Amino acid sequence: MGDPLREKGNESEALAYVFEQATRYLADLDDSSVLPDRAASIGGDLPEDGDGALDALAALVAASGSATRSSGPRFFHFVTGGTTPAALGADWLTSVLDQNSFSAVSSPFGANVEDVAIRWLLDLFELPAGWGGVLTTGATMANFVGLAAARRWWAEQHGVDVDERGFAGLPAVPVFSTASIHASARKALAMLGIGREAARLVDLEGLEREFGALEGAPAIVIANAGDVNTGHFDPIAEMVDLAEGHRAWVHVDGAFGLFARLTPESARLAEGIDRAHSVIADGHKWLNVPYDSGFAFVHDPRYLRPPFQLSAAYLPSDERPSPEASRRARALAVWATLRAYGRAGHRAMVERHVALARRLSERVEVEGELELLAETTLNIVLFRHRPAGLERDALDAHNLALGQDVLDDGRVFFGTTRYDGMTAFRPAIVNWRTTETDVDLIADVVLELGARRLASAAT
Repeated sequence: MGDPLREKGNESEALAYVFEQATRYLADLDDSSVLPDRAASIGGDLPEDGDGALDALAALVAASGSATRSSGPRFFHFVTGGTTPAALGADWLTSVLDQNSFSAVSSPFGANVEDVAIRWLLDLFELPAGWGGVLTTGATMANFVGLAAARRWWAEQHGVDVDERGFAGLPAVPVFSTASIHASARKALAMLGIGREAARLVDLEGLEREFGALEGAPAIVIANAGDVNTGHFDPIAEMVDLAEGHRAWVHVDGAFGLFARLTPESARLAEGIDRAHSVIADGHKWLNVPYDSGFAFVHDPRYLRPPFQLSAAYLPSDERPSPEASRRARALAVWATLRAYGRAGHRAMVERHVALARRLSERVEVEGELELLAETTLNIVLFRHRPAGLERDALDAHNLALGQDVLDDGRVFFGTTRYDGMTAFRPAIVNWRTTETDVDLIADVVLELGARRLASAAT
């Protein structure tokens, strides 16, 4: 009996074909529609006899028209960055090497690269060198890691090892945050057994009152560096000041806002983060490395390992402090982009994106049919189409429909949200490829499609 895996295509042929197709894709990326073809399909029954590597890859390429050009310069949805050339090359190398970097025994190379990448990231964000860290799949799992460390610390204050014994006999965990709390932080609270509804939303004065009511009992605070609708920041330094006068662990969700620390212009927004207890960010946002990538940092590395300890007779004892036992060596892309472009390159990218967001805000403010709904503090612009003659409900319905028109049109790509009871657009500028021309197209397309929708409604 033959060996189909060897008979139906080798690695060199497969890689050569993918390289050829990837080169074509990248050559057209700057100018292509963000969603070229919604109808592409790869359905059908499981074949009994395979078609071979090249035919299978060709079928994927043929169907990839339905893949959003999320790595392109006009994808402004979900605060999604692109992929720098260094990160892309390193990510391909990651797949070729296929390392499980859960420990240095499994992959000395993967573990070493991750250690260096974490050290460089701490340096990039100007966080204390003694902090511990781990790379994750993204912000949700990074929040999970940081809040798992916070949960362990909280239980220790009650004299309990929660990771060994569980919550039995312990009171409910007091968690405080602001209206800017992200759904991923609530999800992490749910996965940790604390509960989505545990987080009480307060302002700075409310936080001080809540601390007083606790009478010295320990608590967890979730501060937010970058609201997902507006890019606004919680008063992190003041929250840390309050926490330092009580028994409180401050966790900072900085999925994209942590990058504000890279440039003097925006660093003031992120003051106090270096005095928090845990901090997280996404790599596939402003670092511009491929999915999946995130990072969690904890001020005291002792709190990282116990929640994720993995013990078995055949396992080494140096596993990464991570929720995953099987871990792709995602550190290679992080290391490569940091090595390739350095602190100055990443600072320049953040500064350019902040300037582009300001450019779009200024355009919105001078257009009579566009309305800026919040101050643009970083890289997110919150606005809506506001033609004359539409009342509140009709205006909301109009913008919601217009948002779908934008996605269907595909020249630019961003979604709608709710802000202060209104339907709004929230393009986020984080892709290294994005230029002034790309950003200018946002207002152009909204005005064009908005006028078309109004004209259609009038007939």
